[in-house]
Amino acid sequence: MDYKIAVIPGDGIGVEVMNEALKVLEIINTKESIHITYDIFNWNSDYYLQTSRMMPENGLKQLKEYDAILFGAIGDERVPDDVTLWELIMPIRKSFQQYVNFRPIKLLKGMDTPIRNQSTKPIDFVLIRENAEGEYSNAGGIMFAGEHRELAIQNNIMTKQGVTQIAEFAFSYAQKQNLTKVTNATKSNAIIHSMKFWDRIIEGVAGEYLDISYEKYYIDALAAYFVQRPQDFQVVLATNLFGDILSDLGSAIVGGLGITPSANINPGGEFPSMFEPVHGSAPDIAGKGIANPIAQIWSLALLYEQLGRKDIHDKVITTIEALFINKVNLTADMGGTASTTEVGDSVCTILKSL
Repeated sequence: MDYKIAVIPGDGIGVEVMNEALKVLEIINTKESIHITYDIFNWNSDYYLQTSRMMPENGLKQLKEYDAILFGAIGDERVPDDVTLWELIMPIRKSFQQYVNFRPIKLLKGMDTPIRNQSTKPIDFVLIRENAEGEYSNAGGIMFAGEHRELAIQNNIMTKQGVTQIAEFAFSYAQKQNLTKVTNATKSNAIIHSMKFWDRIIEGVAGEYLDISYEKYYIDALAAYFVQRPQDFQVVLATNLFGDILSDLGSAIVGGLGITPSANINPGGEFPSMFEPVHGSAPDIAGKGIANPIAQIWSLALLYEQLGRKDIHDKVITTIEALFINKVNLTADMGGTASTTEVGDSVCTILKSL
């Protein structure tokens, strides 16, 4: 089967880690029946400084023709962060109806957790974040700018359709994976309009999945439970903001942002889904050759899973675990001294042998 994907390396370490992921892709092309070709789009902060745009006017139209998008990282101190976010990543997520942000929180073999006295039960759950509305709706504004009465309004928009579809995805995913529990991250005791609306709709969907148990926790308590007993969770469902925060906390307990991937999924397949590491462009280490490429490589593995090749995803995970177990070529964030390229080369060597 042949596929074509769009590759957007982005800024900073995004370019460096993307190079390693593409080496893995080429190895898979030689070993498997699936074959992926790609086009690289250098839409980044340099492009913005040259054109005053983060992507061309017809950028979304170009991307729509691909089977998937592999994204690196974006962000540069020369360009405001809200520009790089709202003129590149957000238009892709929203225009392509990628309303599911899927983030595995899994402690891989060979990787240590900073949590002491960890249970023998594995840490292995997914965080499903609503990705199209909620707190990141960009609705609001500043009034009376510069005056003593200046005020800011940022609206949190939740729709019945939006909450229903993310809840249905979470429960359906749990059912398909033979999981038994979905956890709702809420704060409806204090945010009494939107979060009670969120809870009510999710509880309605939960009632349609009698084989899946349902629980809800307030976000502050849930953050503590992520640290105290992360092994108890299976599927965690969260709003845009809560999911953003919890996923970084989850990353920390399983090895750090350099390891954790994410997928922005259009479940219906009408538009391409986008796969990217959780980490940012890390300008402080960009160009030094020490960035961890594992999150980008794992994001590529999620792309294969979305294309129907979970076997390839699992093979890549086995490869990464073998790297962690032998502890030879690891980057500094994992306690090693290897370069980005050395880690990528080691992954390719192990993958070839499987």
